[in-house]
Amino acid sequence: MTLVRRVARPMLAAIFVVQGLEQLRHPGALADKVEPLARKVAPLGLPDDPELLVRANGATMVGGGALLATGHLPRLASLALAGSIIPTTYVGHPFWAETDPTMKRVQRIGFLKNVGLLGGLLLAAVDTEGRPGLAYRAGMAGDSAKRAAQRARREARYAARSARREAKLAATQAHDALT
Repeated sequence: MTLVRRVARPMLAAIFVVQGLEQLRHPGALADKVEPLARKVAPLGLPDDPELLVRANGATMVGGGALLATGHLPRLASLALAGSIIPTTYVGHPFWAETDPTMKRVQRIGFLKNVGLLGGLLLAAVDTEGRPGLAYRAGMAGDSAKRAAQRARREARYAARSARREAKLAATQAHDALT
């Protein structure tokens, strides 16, 4: 792991671990804000208990943040954190609903900060640490199989051509032997 990754991952993960612990310890502080969203997601099969949703989001943030910070399953951890920051941003920073210009500006800054974090998480989710990604490896495997098939067809043509020459030579020798 490069020095940049070793330093950047814990920096990116820190806010998630701290905020996730806060959500686990004090879910009631956010439960009131989450309640309208909880009612909307209940028909999708998710629990409608706002405190449970806040705690689940907090656990996801702590777990994903710890995994990302330590470099264990960083791509999966980044995706989990990206999934947790979307509802957090929607519920926590609704600048579009603010009427006070000062509060609107504060909420917009928080919203854009979370959008920036989401961008960093998406970059971390696709970071292959300099190793070829799955798509590249699959393409190379396909190319390798294609080359092997071409080689096999070429060798089969050479073998068939050689067999025809051998058969023609044997026929000629047999004909000469009879005459």
